[in-house]
Amino acid sequence: MKREYWIIIIVYIVMQFSSLIGLPVLMLGFKSLGISQNLAIPIWLIASFSLALLIILFLLRKEIKEDSFNKRDHTFGYSVMWAFLGVFLALFAQYVAAIIETLLGIKMGSENTQHILRIIDLFPLAIIVTSIIGPILEEIVFRKIIFGVLHKRFNFFISALISSVIFALAHQEPVHILLYSAMGFTFAFLYVKTGRIAVPIFAHVTMNTMVVLVQTVYKDDIDRLRREAEAVQNFIGGFL
Repeated sequence: MKREYWIIIIVYIVMQFSSLIGLPVLMLGFKSLGISQNLAIPIWLIASFSLALLIILFLLRKEIKEDSFNKRDHTFGYSVMWAFLGVFLALFAQYVAAIIETLLGIKMGSENTQHILRIIDLFPLAIIVTSIIGPILEEIVFRKIIFGVLHKRFNFFISALISSVIFALAHQEPVHILLYSAMGFTFAFLYVKTGRIAVPIFAHVTMNTMVVLVQTVYKDDIDRLRREAEAVQNFIGGFL
């Protein structure tokens, strides 16, 4: 693996755990200034993710300049087509995985998603992290680097499986490992299909944006449907 790739992975890990130190310090500073400490979380989120993205893009500047993301035997139009198809493919994969999880008795809904929505309700600008910066970082780390390096040694299935499981565990919701892995497989497929990391990035950004907007606008309706689904699941479970 390239030296730059190792540094990128380290930067990503440091970013993920930076809140353990940075957040308490920021909250203390906000308290002394009379600013609501609740704002510390979204502001630290935006600052840490933005800084990590800038560092990673700087480390990849040569590859970006050389257009190394591109696969020369595919046209730009071909990639654009798969970028848009990829959005629906990712949503479909997520839908199928959710159905399977429900059949396995796993409750609907993601605590991670609900936490993100609460942050956005508190500080709407945080949506740039959950819908844009976050997906870009994840595609660079989990698809371009981890999957890309593995795919040089193993076949698609093994490479996608390992990188997708790591991607799923990174979301700290092991109960939904199937859901996240399904998306990981989809984005890995898009990367291999087009050879352009921009394609899964576009699909991931668009999907996250759609999910956040839908769950924000139709929050009450979704909560009602979730309660009804859980009631049906509990009813069926009583006969099994």
